[in-house]
Amino acid sequence: MSVYLDHNATTPLREEVRRLMDSLREEGLGNPSSLHGSGRRARQMIDAAREQAAAALGLPEDSLTFTSGGTEANNLALLGAMRARANPGTVVTTAIEHSSVLAPAQALVREGHRCQLIPVDRKGQPDIDALCKAAAGARLVSVMAGNNEIGVCPPLVDLVERLPRGEAGQRVLFHSDAAQAVGRIEVPWELLDLASLSAHKFGGPLGVGLLIRRGGVQIEPICHGGGQELGFRPGTEHAVAIAGAALALELACEQRETFARRAHQLGRSLWERLRLRVPGIQLLGPELREESLQPDRLPGTLNILAQAVDGKVLVTRLDLAGLEISAGSACASGSLEASHVLLALGFDETRARAGLRVSIGRTTRAEDVDIAVEILGRTLGEAGAR
Repeated sequence: MSVYLDHNATTPLREEVRRLMDSLREEGLGNPSSLHGSGRRARQMIDAAREQAAAALGLPEDSLTFTSGGTEANNLALLGAMRARANPGTVVTTAIEHSSVLAPAQALVREGHRCQLIPVDRKGQPDIDALCKAAAGARLVSVMAGNNEIGVCPPLVDLVERLPRGEAGQRVLFHSDAAQAVGRIEVPWELLDLASLSAHKFGGPLGVGLLIRRGGVQIEPICHGGGQELGFRPGTEHAVAIAGAALALELACEQRETFARRAHQLGRSLWERLRLRVPGIQLLGPELREESLQPDRLPGTLNILAQAVDGKVLVTRLDLAGLEISAGSACASGSLEASHVLLALGFDETRARAGLRVSIGRTTRAEDVDIAVEILGRTLGEAGAR
């Protein structure tokens, strides 16, 4: 059986969540918008899940909108906030955001809005001074809480506190893609105007996401045809999956510090041993330090560069050897393009194709790390010898 170290792509469903969802499927639920008994049971399930999720995050219930995933939540945040006002506006974001932020930003440009990309340094941290300067007069700033490829975590609290006033003297809206952050790092939810979550990144089911929307923030729906989710996200809800997502969120928040310490230790153990076996290997992103809770890095996320061999070729070799990892973002796994994140760090096209992402999760054991070190050391050594 292969060792799975691709938890930034998706995490195994928690056993507690699986049991809950299996039990709820037997209740004969109807459409949550129906008025009969089975419909009301489904509606009550969603209401209870919203209450549970809000409590886990310390937010009001009416600030949560269930979506189909993090991608839809990001699209709804950017497109919805920018389209909520008639006149064109500016969205400011960084060069290493997930494609589900960068793509809607470009779609907005085609609609007549403006987008300004802020560069990052060699470690992946954005230029805060340049970002705040660009935010003056902008409508929306979007900066992810934790990068899915290299694990860098920008200083969100400092950034939000430094944001200038935007259009008409109002503070510019701040959105954060927090899909990779839940259950791993502390996120200042109360400071964010908009934030996006994805359940399958923290042990929940596929097909459920959350958009956090601070009270008073206006967004325009990007889908039309129903009044579900306060009209922000029409469509019949998957009540069982939503209930599972809420439980996964609660457990991830409760166990965050314990998981973060363990994932950091396992990741650091992997890296310290691997760099002794593979000459010239590089670790991308912030330096991996000894401290157990490192605020500038996602625990257990390692992006490594060894040889100028296409990462997707190496991923195939590693898979055949019994190790499942990825080359960059899972959403771009079929792409032949170089990683836009590594290009933004200053690497050339060849090196930007050679990154390997190792991501540790809740189910990762110390033995898995031992096996990963052996397979990576052998495979990367062979690649360098060719």
